[in-house]
Amino acid sequence: MQQNNSDSAIQSAATGSPVSVSELLRSVRDTLEHRFPLMWVAGEISNLSRASSGHWYFTLKDDAAQVDCVMFRGRATYLDWTPQDGMRVEARALVTLYEPRGRFQLNVETMRRAGLGPLHERFLRLKERLAREGLFDAAAKRGVPEHPQAIGVVTSLGAAALRDVLTTLARRNASIPVIVYPVPVQGEGAAARIATMIATAGERAECDVLLLVRGGGSLEDLWQFNEEAVARAIRASRIPVIVGVGHETDFTIADFAADQRAPTPTAAAEMVSPPRAELLARVAATAVRASREAHRRIEYAMQSVDGLARRLVHPAERIRTSRMLVSQLGARLAAAAGRYLDAAHYRVERLRAGLAGLDPNAVLARGYSITRNAAGEVLHDAARVSEGERLVTTLHRGWVESEAKRKGS
Repeated sequence: MQQNNSDSAIQSAATGSPVSVSELLRSVRDTLEHRFPLMWVAGEISNLSRASSGHWYFTLKDDAAQVDCVMFRGRATYLDWTPQDGMRVEARALVTLYEPRGRFQLNVETMRRAGLGPLHERFLRLKERLAREGLFDAAAKRGVPEHPQAIGVVTSLGAAALRDVLTTLARRNASIPVIVYPVPVQGEGAAARIATMIATAGERAECDVLLLVRGGGSLEDLWQFNEEAVARAIRASRIPVIVGVGHETDFTIADFAADQRAPTPTAAAEMVSPPRAELLARVAATAVRASREAHRRIEYAMQSVDGLARRLVHPAERIRTSRMLVSQLGARLAAAAGRYLDAAHYRVERLRAGLAGLDPNAVLARGYSITRNAAGEVLHDAARVSEGERLVTTLHRGWVESEAKRKGS
């Protein structure tokens, strides 16, 4: 389509037919975009502005020329640093034409600070390799103590970052001891000395958390914090490490390896130093709650004592109650005993009447008698009596001896 538009405008020009401004500019735009692929362009930023839409507008220039540039918001958000006037950069851009104004410009896809291309590539390769190894895994990171007993600071004694950290710690909570582990934070060999000092701090075990801090600078200035030795020392440290290097937009390999990243050295100090005023306020609030709880428990105990007191009976009252109970029980026992004796007397009378009805003497008194043979056996059948047998007859009063003369059936 680009070639077709360009060809159409060229053919019209060859035949002498006029073309519209928009057709001409579109043809020029298509020709430029077709002729020049994405390329890296080096220059110095000037007239930088950021629109409310989030797009960046600036001029890229050198000693002899300049060109207008635009970096749309969707691309600008991927920058991990903030462009500024006067910065020398390398922009990966598309050569194009802004048709509404007929203005030649570069549409910038990404940017890097000039001369840092190889370093940036090295940074990305190391970051990717260590990430694959798991050195940056969130699961391996340790928590930062909420109330450290001592704070270690690994940095240069002459660094502004150290002054910022000490000032912040003193302002927020001067009661926390601070131990400084001095190392160079820039220049050849600084990375190895930083790694050694982190290991030394862990062996000495004088603090609960380490702050690895440095102020802002260029990529070259911060490069010692992109060395593999520092990243491995952070992960091998026996003490949790917070890294606060550079400004908020600066990222180093040490940031990814740290147990926690702080955007600045001051922010790192704030992370490990709860404000003294806040702690005092929390202690005061805790004391108030403890006092209220103590009073509440005392009140509950007093209520419990009152309840027990209401249930407590005086010994004299207990004796009186016991006497009344014994008196009642005695009356009930006497009534029960009377009822039992009456019932027993009734049963005895019934038994006596029954026995009286069975008394042989009573039968004899009515005119009956009992006859026994010589053996003393009571005779019930005349057939068992022999003639001439001696018999004894018992009467109501006395007895009579007789002899059987005859018998009948």
